[in-house]
Parts: sequence; structure tokens; C-alpha cells
Amino acid sequence: MQTTSVFPKGAIQTENGTEFTVYSRHASQIDLCLFDKTGERETARLPMVRGADDIHRLIVADVGLGTRYGFRAHGIYAPEHGLWFDPAKLLLDPYATEIDRPFRHDPALYALGAETGEIMPKAVLSQYEPVKRHQPHFAEGGLIYELAVKSFTQLHPDVPEEIRGTVAALAHPAILAHLKKIGVDAVELMPITAWIDERHLPPLGLSNAWGYNPVGFMALDPRLCPGGVRELRDTVAALHAEGIGVILDLVFNHTGESDIEGSILSLRGLDNLTAFRHPQGKPGVLVNDTGTGNTVACDHPYIRQLNVVSLWHYVLYARVG
Repeated sequence: MQTTSVFPKGAIQTENGTEFTVYSRHASQIDLCLFDKTGERETARLPMVRGADDIHRLIVADVGLGTRYGFRAHGIYAPEHGLWFDPAKLLLDPYATEIDRPFRHDPALYALGAETGEIMPKAVLSQYEPVKRHQPHFAEGGLIYELAVKSFTQLHPDVPEEIRGTVAALAHPAILAHLKKIGVDAVELMPITAWIDERHLPPLGLSNAWGYNPVGFMALDPRLCPGGVRELRDTVAALHAEGIGVILDLVFNHTGESDIEGSILSLRGLDNLTAFRHPQGKPGVLVNDTGTGNTVACDHPYIRQLNVVSLWHYVLYARVG
């Protein structure tokens, strides 16, 4: 994926190796952490090189597709000043397009100094081919059918049990026939990107069924889309073949890192002061316009590019539309 912006693009394969980039203005040091194929054992911790533009970069020659990785950020830990740096916390690349496991709550995710390398999802180095362009499938004035991916097919007797509740199930002939029968022109998929349950749910034996608590904007949640971008691409193609457009409900206004008592998972640990909105002169307070604990600073150029690239990602590689 190409962009002329000065901001980072995550992990990109080049002729010299894989270039890892991440933005942080306030961290004193960012480390790239590589893991084995299981994602359980950290095999390398490599300091990145900070540029004058606050982008931390590192080219690694001997890593390839499928590599599991994450970041660790060094600096001051002082949440009352908006600083959440804790190198014990493994952090998800904001540009990750695939993760190796779902997010699960654990006290270590928010406890200062508690190691999270074993429990955090790892970004998986991936590469995709752009899908051929086509005319939009959705006609103005058509019927949009909003659906929650899991519940829509979870108990459907005609859908194979192994794919029930997933994006792949939406491409099953029984589902396509139903959508055609009721006159659907486009399906709107409720959030399918990687999310973490709100922290009050697990103690109650509950979980977030709709995914409105994202951690990664481009990484699809393995619970709903275990086949990643390729699964989404194939399902979109099957729907398009039936004349049905696809709309994704994407959440950019907050993240699952929540309020001041929330976890350190990605943007918070990398650069909280940049990623989230704070009242003037109160860096330790998170603006909560969303009612979910934090509000993403979409007016910051770095965050704005992240949002725009996320939209490009789904159009270029899954041909959503």
C-alpha cells in the first residue's frame, strides 16, 4: 500500500528486507519484538531508530510473511500527565492487518510492570494482492440489511458447523438465497475488526457480541473472520456475484483501551497524548465524547492517515462496496 504521507505504514516488505515503522512523539525508545510461529516465545527485541519526524524505523533482513511481532515503548509512566509508557506491555501495531488470536481481558494488561508478551495478540506480517476494480454494487435507494455476523448464522442448520458465525458463512448458498429472497441490495456488517470486551462484561459471564470496542482498525477479529482479509475478500466476491453490495461498519471514534482504568494495548501505550483527545491543559484526563472511556484524536494528521489508510485497505484488498 503506497501513500505519500510522512507518517508510518506499519510493516512493509522491501528489496532490503521488512521495514517496520511506528509513530510516537513522546516515547523515549520503541523496541520491535519478534516471536516464534506459536506467538508464545519472544525471539528478538530490537531497538528501533528514531527519526527527526518522530517515526521509529527498523529494517530487518531475515523476516518474512507470517512473522509474529509487536512493539514495546519506553518512557515515563505518569497517567496523570497522559503518559502510559511501560516496556512490559507488548503493543499491537496500529497498522496490523492480521492478528494471531483474539483479545482477552487479563489483569496484566493494565497493571504497571506486568508482562503481557504471552497473552497479547501478535501482529502477523501479511501481504495481499489488490482486487480488480468494479462499479459499485449498491444502487441509490436500495435496501440495506444491517447484520451481526456471528448471530446471523450461528444456529443456521444449513450452514456447516465449522463456519457458522463467521464472515465465510455469509457466502453460503443458503444465506445468499435468503438475502436475495427478501430483496437485499447491500449488507452492512456490524464491526468485524479486532476488539476487546468491555471490562465489566467478563465478571458477569458476558461478552461483546457486536464488536463495538476496537483495538485494531485493520486487523479482522479471528472469532468472526478466522481467514482474515482473504476470507472477507472471498465473501464479498460471492455477495457481489449475486448483485449484493457490502458495507462495513468501522469504528474510529474510540478504542477498547477505555478510560483511565483501562488496558494498555496499542495506541495508549505508543503515544496516548497524540492518539486521544484531552481537555486543554489537562493531559491526564481523557475526553469521553463517545461514552466509552476515550475519544480518538481524528483531527491529528497521524490518526487521520491511519483512518484513511484503513478505508483504502478494505477497498483495495477486499473490494468492499
